[in-house]
Amino acid sequence: MILFPAIDLKDGQCVRLKLGDMNQATVFNDDPAAQARAFENQGFEWLHVVDLDGAFAGESRNGAAVEAILKATRNPVQLGGGIRTLAHIEAWLSRGLSRVILGTVAVRDPDLVREACRTFEGRVAVGIDARGGKVAVEGWAETSELTAVDLAKRFEDAGVAAIIYTDIDRDGVLKGINWEATLELARAVTIPVIASGGLASMADVERMLEPDCAILEGAISGRALYDGRLNPAEAIAAIKAAERRPAQR
Repeated sequence: MILFPAIDLKDGQCVRLKLGDMNQATVFNDDPAAQARAFENQGFEWLHVVDLDGAFAGESRNGAAVEAILKATRNPVQLGGGIRTLAHIEAWLSRGLSRVILGTVAVRDPDLVREACRTFEGRVAVGIDARGGKVAVEGWAETSELTAVDLAKRFEDAGVAAIIYTDIDRDGVLKGINWEATLELARAVTIPVIASGGLASMADVERMLEPDCAILEGAISGRALYDGRLNPAEAIAAIKAAERRPAQR
């Protein structure tokens, strides 16, 4: 089980949005590279990065900050936001990124996702962001009629490394992860699912370690880490302890 600390980039700074609203951004660190190092020093083993400006623009807008992050940490990094072409995917993976996250393009051009999965085996994830159960695209600015489960099933045999599922109505407001919807999605496909949106405290980490969540790859934490509601050492220790426990039969 992996707890992914999040760095969301806006204008080159680490921010957290409220309900996906770019006008409700709180700046937590103006040095993303330093934040990446801090997360590594705290014991995290992965890093989740989103180019928020890129998600709206449809192309990378915080490239310098992402490159600085890649140089600052030895941890594997997954990146989403504005990655819409095979050329973009190849460019980022060649710079040391471990995994790209494709969101809008998964709705607009699923064949591109499948081609990317074949070309870059094990290094392509799909980001499914939902509002009221319906998939949102273009930096959450537009909501489609497609359900999260239906979209996930389209890629069942495509070779997608993971699905990052975000409940937009929970994101950045510390209401707790929507475990019901996340687990519904995880049960519907064989692709590993990562929970995102609303992780608020140790209660969410403990919930993630319950037996029914064993089908998940992990969860992403943002605001709770930045404002101190979640203690990194406590969270990581709980995960390590759970990994040492004998598997339930």
